[in-house]
Amino acid sequence: MTAYAIATMRPGTMNEDVLRYIEEIQSTMDPFEGRFLVHGAQVEVVEGPFPGTVVVLAFPDMERARAWYASPAYQALIPLRTRHIPGEVILVDGVPPGYDATKTAARLRAEAGL
Repeated sequence: MTAYAIATMRPGTMNEDVLRYIEEIQSTMDPFEGRFLVHGAQVEVVEGPFPGTVVVLAFPDMERARAWYASPAYQALIPLRTRHIPGEVILVDGVPPGYDATKTAARLRAEAGL
């Protein structure tokens, strides 16, 4: 099942560290078959406050997403970003093919006795 690394980035300072991070991140993802789905796009906020932007990476599975994040190559890059751009990063599994939210709702209703 596809796993995702999702980062929310607030405005920061563009400088040599950040540019090096951007230049080198793909090479840290390649061994784990990671790819960008969203990068540097302007967000359209339709609910709630959201200062900044979003980055979404896809990996074939959670094992490879975790391995990428923990890899020495990526760990070495992280400070280049975090010293200048505040944000959060999460890893999350996607849903399997054929996922049906109505089945999830039915299960949740049953569990809640509703």
